[in-house]
Amino acid sequence: NPHGRFSIDPRFGIIRTNKQLDHETQSVVVLTVQSQLGNSPVYSSTQVNISVIDVNDNPPVFLTKSDKVTISHTQPPGTAVYIAHAEDKDSGLNGAIKYSIASKQSNAFSIDPSLGVVNLTRTVFADKQQEYTLHIAAEDCGSPPLTSLLILDSLAVKIVILDVNDNSPSFTSSPLSYVMEDVEVGFLVHRIIAKDPDEGRNGQVTYHILSGNENKAFVLDKITGLLTTTQLLDHEVEERYSLTVMALDDGSPALSATQVLTIIVLDVNDERPIFLKQLYETTVRENQDPGEFVIKVEAVDRDAGLNSLLQYEILPGTGYEKFKMNSNSGELVTAASLDRETQEFFSIKGNSCHDLGSPSRSSTAQLYVTVLDENDHNPLFAKSQYQVSVREDLEEGSAILDLFASDKDHGLNGKIMYSLIDDTFGAFAIDSVTGSIVTTKALDRETESQYTFRAVACDCSTHLPRSTTVMTVLIQDMNDNVPKFEQSYYKASVWEGHSPKTDIIQVFATDLDSGLNGETEYSILSGNENATFVIDSARGILATNTVLDHENTSSYRETASSHHLVLLASDRGRPSLNSTATVLITVLDVNDNPPVFSSPEYHIHVKESIPVGSHITEVSANDCDAGTNAEITYAVISGNDRGHFHLDGKTGSLDLMKMLDYEDTMKFTLIIQAT
Repeated sequence: NPHGRFSIDPRFGIIRTNKQLDHETQSVVVLTVQSQLGNSPVYSSTQVNISVIDVNDNPPVFLTKSDKVTISHTQPPGTAVYIAHAEDKDSGLNGAIKYSIASKQSNAFSIDPSLGVVNLTRTVFADKQQEYTLHIAAEDCGSPPLTSLLILDSLAVKIVILDVNDNSPSFTSSPLSYVMEDVEVGFLVHRIIAKDPDEGRNGQVTYHILSGNENKAFVLDKITGLLTTTQLLDHEVEERYSLTVMALDDGSPALSATQVLTIIVLDVNDERPIFLKQLYETTVRENQDPGEFVIKVEAVDRDAGLNSLLQYEILPGTGYEKFKMNSNSGELVTAASLDRETQEFFSIKGNSCHDLGSPSRSSTAQLYVTVLDENDHNPLFAKSQYQVSVREDLEEGSAILDLFASDKDHGLNGKIMYSLIDDTFGAFAIDSVTGSIVTTKALDRETESQYTFRAVACDCSTHLPRSTTVMTVLIQDMNDNVPKFEQSYYKASVWEGHSPKTDIIQVFATDLDSGLNGETEYSILSGNENATFVIDSARGILATNTVLDHENTSSYRETASSHHLVLLASDRGRPSLNSTATVLITVLDVNDNPPVFSSPEYHIHVKESIPVGSHITEVSANDCDAGTNAEITYAVISGNDRGHFHLDGKTGSLDLMKMLDYEDTMKFTLIIQAT
């Protein structure tokens, strides 16, 4: 019985438990019990085997909280993909485990409740899902059963589906394309597109021309599928091309598909309009009224007459409705007020054509319009106010928060500078460029527990638009203040004989910290031999723990009439801080002790001839009390009926007052009382 878990009734032999037993720690306890008859020195012993019966007090526990497995998406139903394992410290049915899937994303999986084996219930290819997460729960067979049904206690198994190259590319682009015979070399004729539903490299497609391009008139980008011309086309020489194109995936082994692409070369007039530039670039300011001039484009046509008369227009595209073009002059103006922050660049195609040609001859040029910025937006903070908590022992120069403001403008109009506009009492500063707020001095929560100030973000333009946000910094308390007693030395007194738990004095200690760091607990550090006193740890009330006796003496001090205690005030911070104070307790005397004679009987022999006035003897008594309680007076209460003797009431001195006569009286018995 090394830990005192059992006790035995010494008279009746009844064994009882003193502490809670744990079947999982020790299922059988062997006790040796001794018995003794009366005061006989002979003992007899016996061995008691105690079986600790299991109670279902341990839930199943998974050895790991998460796991990951990888399977092919072609695995058939019934395939085992994972084995879950949990342990239960209980025994018997209490330790038998049943498994279940607590939450799942699909019905593609099931679990064997006894073995924990996760199986496929169907193929997963149709899901188009690359991974699944199953939450597996374990429940024992005890009564009541315990479970790990909570998500935090369950096993999260991530099942990753690997793709197998089982799909060939499939063409989705048209097998027919048209191209004008007068297109320039490098002209984009057609974009070949093939799709492969496989994943990763199995679905990466490259393109190749197998046949039909013997004169090298076209080149095919194997990555993008863009088919462009490598030489000038001539409808009169070749009006149709039939290219056999292959789409090949990057799987192993690779799968492919072919398509016959027919390219029809369209006939055009001999001359076409040509822009003076193929690319025009210009700028325009934002926020201007509609009708603002942008640029003038020009094209020439070497034809004559009506065939050389050109008209200009903007081809439909993104943002084209923001502009208008004079069809005769080629001048481009704005059709609406532009906003750079909505769209900064416009790419416009201008088309010039002869309206009487048959077929009409045309050409295009690219126009890039850049919208110039004006400072029409203020910087904006992400939030109108921020609150952050920092420890008071944070080092000077530590960053507490990185503010961020955005400005939709561009250049200097959008470059943001940060500053603080309220007094932070020298505690904080902000980096004007990054917006990082740092401490500039040591913080002290007891001096200032909260700072509130405003931060400003402004751009670098001359108008200086700006925005503000309110910063609240809460200073977290650290245990940096010691509890302090109101006095370092206390005096108190208590009457002897009072019952235990009599309050003597209440002490107070204050701690400037907050929370647990400022909560004070009181204890007696020293001077409390024999546990004479006790202190309320929360209220600091010092009280008696035993009945005090003013007259009692002991080896550890000269008198028990006073006690010197050292009290300890500790806070509840980590680590805890403390301070001490001394209390002098004086035990006041109560008249609780009678006088005691130095001897219960005095035997005196005198001659009958001694003269009157002679000193016979002196009696003495002692009183353990103090003060007036110990001042003693003496009196003869019997045996002096004839007045032969006189007793001094203060000193106890007994004198002869009459002559003695042996023949008359041989013996006097006096009863003396000390009060």
